[in-house]
Amino acid sequence: MVIRNANAFQPDGTFRVTDIFLADGKFVKSSAGETVDADGLFAIPGLVDLHFHGCVGYDFCDGSQEAISAIAKYEASVGVGAICPATMTYPEDKIGQIADAAAAYHTEEDGAELVGINMEGPFIAAAKKGAQNAAYLHAPDAEMFRRLQQRAGGLFKLCDIAPEVEGGLDCIQSLAGEVRVSLAHTASDYDTAKAAFEAGAKQVTHLYNAMQPYSHRAPGLIGAACDFAESVELIADGVHVHPAAVRLTFRAFGDHRIILISDSMMATGMPDGEYSLGGQAVHVSGNLATLADGTIAGSATNLLDCMRTAVRKMGVPLGSAVKAASTNPAKALGLYDRFGSIEPGKTANLLLLDESLEVKSIFLRGKRI
Repeated sequence: MVIRNANAFQPDGTFRVTDIFLADGKFVKSSAGETVDADGLFAIPGLVDLHFHGCVGYDFCDGSQEAISAIAKYEASVGVGAICPATMTYPEDKIGQIADAAAAYHTEEDGAELVGINMEGPFIAAAKKGAQNAAYLHAPDAEMFRRLQQRAGGLFKLCDIAPEVEGGLDCIQSLAGEVRVSLAHTASDYDTAKAAFEAGAKQVTHLYNAMQPYSHRAPGLIGAACDFAESVELIADGVHVHPAAVRLTFRAFGDHRIILISDSMMATGMPDGEYSLGGQAVHVSGNLATLADGTIAGSATNLLDCMRTAVRKMGVPLGSAVKAASTNPAKALGLYDRFGSIEPGKTANLLLLDESLEVKSIFLRGKRI
């Protein structure tokens, strides 16, 4: 297949009018066959969501093949070609059942590829638990993680840890060579966060949310992340982070360090109403999802819509937003050889968007869906 005259995303975040060739599910240097006219359209690589919980009435923590299949198909339909869904704070046996289901899942023709699992709980701080269930919090435990990783067949790509919790720094140091550690749901101060990065942590989970606010005298995790983190997650759904803070973050961290995530829960793609997250009741109205006490409980927005919101309503350049929604998460997951750019040899996940960033075509592993 040949995509003609597309304004194609380049690895450095710029765009260039060029032809794109697809064959055998990959981008190639040249090919023949069907021709698609992409004149006037942006071509961007398929998105990669490394932190979300569910959609279309299903939660990844349902721990079933049915749930993973429905989630993967919806994500593909909105341009997300690779998924790394997140667990919630549950007991080990429950997380183990989720891991078992993920390990047994096989990517379907019309579904996004399951490339990993993000272990968001239970190694987090009660003071910043957010929508996580405090009843199942667990001290950071490297051996527990390893048991779960074995059940998952190595699918856990991220492990979230609050460094100030007893045993947190030791756990980070122990696991740093085995999984990407992300600091999350933490009341950590600057010095403790710095020590966590020095111990091997690489990432910060949903920056600004479930952590101490930045202050010029107490910069906390946010300040330490700016100094030391390889990457930070950001939810640009228009609810979790103010547009001015999103713009400031791109300026302060640089677009090479920001990972846009959806943090979406099961209500995404569904009408307003009552849902659940981590076993707790959630009310959804528009794109706002809250627990009974008003705590924000994930988002009801998919990653493509978050990327659009960042560009349309928050002033983020399109090239920077694409890097944050595709290139950077692929790199964080160690999968940039397969995803995150339009280059020969990589999986041919591709979106064609008009000037308003509305989808004109989605290609999944080289096939238009």
